[in-house]
Amino acid sequence: QVQLVESGGGLVQAGGSLRLSCTASGVTLNTYAVGWFRQVPGNEREFVAGVSRFGGMSDYGDSVKGRFTISKDNAKNSVYLQMNNLKPEDTAVYYCAAKQYYYSGNLNGADLDSWGQGTQVTVSS
Repeated sequence: QVQLVESGGGLVQAGGSLRLSCTASGVTLNTYAVGWFRQVPGNEREFVAGVSRFGGMSDYGDSVKGRFTISKDNAKNSVYLQMNNLKPEDTAVYYCAAKQYYYSGNLNGADLDSWGQGTQVTVSS
């Protein structure tokens, strides 16, 4: 089973940028689609972005389109989320998750195989 570890979260001012990393161990990510999700306490988990197995297809939640970019480096067994023009409403715990043999970047609603432990992103106004 793939193990996922997120990093790169932190505190940033509104309008700033952060880059999250999700690194896998135990398997190679080239058989997995990987997505980023976020959750605020008391709210449902929200799909942020996803990328297909080979990185050719990606998809984004409506609230982050045009500001966030997901990328995948199978050689480094890692997926990245570049977050620009951050807003206070982007504050959440961000999780990466993976699904094997999934050919789309739209992981919204997918039955995911593995989840990371999450990394906190806080955007101050």
